[in-house]
Amino acid sequence: MNLQIRSKDITLTDNTKAHIEVAIEAFSKYSLDITTINATIAAEKKGVSVEFDIHIAHSQPVVINQSDDALDAAIDLAIDRANKALRRLHDKVISHQKGSVKDLETLDA
Repeated sequence: MNLQIRSKDITLTDNTKAHIEVAIEAFSKYSLDITTINATIAAEKKGVSVEFDIHIAHSQPVVINQSDDALDAAIDLAIDRANKALRRLHDKVISHQKGSVKDLETLDA
C-alpha cells in the first residue's frame, strides 16, 4: 500500500503525520486490496480541509472530504468516515460471496 501525505498552506508536525499513518495502517483490517492512499490537508479561510483518496483494486475509489476548525478534529472525523465507508464496502463484498439461490435447499411439505 502506497501512502502519500500532502499539505497545502499548512505545516504538519511529526506527531500529526504519525497519527495519520497509524490510522491508515488500521485500514488493512478490512481485507480489501488497498493500492494507494492519498491524504491531502489544506488550510482554508475558516479552518482546515482533509481529503482521503483511497484506491482499491477491483472497486471504485473511496474519497472522503472533511472540513473543521481544528486540524486534529478534521483528521479524526475523516478517519472515522473512512473506517465507516471501508467497513460497508467490506460487508458488501463478503455478503456477495456467501452463496446463491441455487445453493438453498428445498423444503418438503
